Amino acid sequence: MEQQNIYIKQFAELFKGKKIMYVHGFASSGQSGTVSRIRQVLPGATVVAPDLPIHPQEAMDLLRKTCNTEQPDLIIGTSMGGMYTEMLYGYDRIVINPAFCIADTMGEHGMTGKQQFFSPRQDGVQEFYVDKALVKEYRTITEQNFTKASDQDEQHRVFGLFGDKDNLVNTRDLFCRNYLQGITFHGEHRMNDHSFMQSVVPVIRWIDDRQQQRERPIVYIGTETLMQHDTQPRPSMQKAVRTLIEHYQVFFVAFDTTASANSRIKDTLSEYIGVPAWGHTVFTNQRHLLYGDYLIQGESTMRWPDSDPAPMATSIELGSDTFKTWDDIIEYFLRLGGQ
Repeated sequence: MEQQNIYIKQFAELFKGKKIMYVHGFASSGQSGTVSRIRQVLPGATVVAPDLPIHPQEAMDLLRKTCNTEQPDLIIGTSMGGMYTEMLYGYDRIVINPAFCIADTMGEHGMTGKQQFFSPRQDGVQEFYVDKALVKEYRTITEQNFTKASDQDEQHRVFGLFGDKDNLVNTRDLFCRNYLQGITFHGEHRMNDHSFMQSVVPVIRWIDDRQQQRERPIVYIGTETLMQHDTQPRPSMQKAVRTLIEHYQVFFVAFDTTASANSRIKDTLSEYIGVPAWGHTVFTNQRHLLYGDYLIQGESTMRWPDSDPAPMATSIELGSDTFKTWDDIIEYFLRLGGQ
């Protein structure tokens, strides 16, 4: 995988003028590092992040009251906060490593007895106590999860993100039994800058585009352009993808539709592209069915018979004299400025 530091980048226009409510996890607060990260990356958005009461029904009452008062355009919840967020029906939501079985998690991971808050709270309280009665309260509140998941509108309003190295909770299968939009990302239970930028920001962009009814120019990327012959990613390929998805609707197209190729391509996209490829992958041997603005393809796919109908998109050949490398393609699209 491309090795480099992922620096926090600001997206001034993303969710500009809108409101995001963040719902923190167990033993955390509205002053967590994730809140600071959201505010830094999305400076045009207002971020509301209440400190949650320890008792779960009180927490749900506060969250519903805050929703009624603030009317957030998006709710993001992590871990325990993801469990609460799922139940805030009627809003666009992202639940990240949601702890739908938090009562079991408490017992399995030593989260009972005296506990310390990880981040400061507005009331100044620094510790709390988890006893059997409180665990029972959490078990009771989670019985309310998924009560409106069968609603078709809700199916499209909530995304679930699940880290493939999460050793604390594992509720992806449970989520996917109830919702359509469950996505695996590279990361652990706690979010860091890399997982937020690479996995959460793309979903925020999808939601913002839908809310604004924004139609971006379409760029198709042939999957044959992603890797070198030694199965390593082409230099600057991942950088190019990150650059393109900021301004374009990007789809990854596999022209080899054999079963063995499908499996290999899916593994490649999962490993090197991640969340941006979810719901944005096309398998076809009919290039003329592609209707968009640009098609980035390799030399192998340029050798189609002359009689074969061409795709309805401007063709860009990686490896040609004009576009020898992905860096050349990056420069070309930066000059276009999103057009």
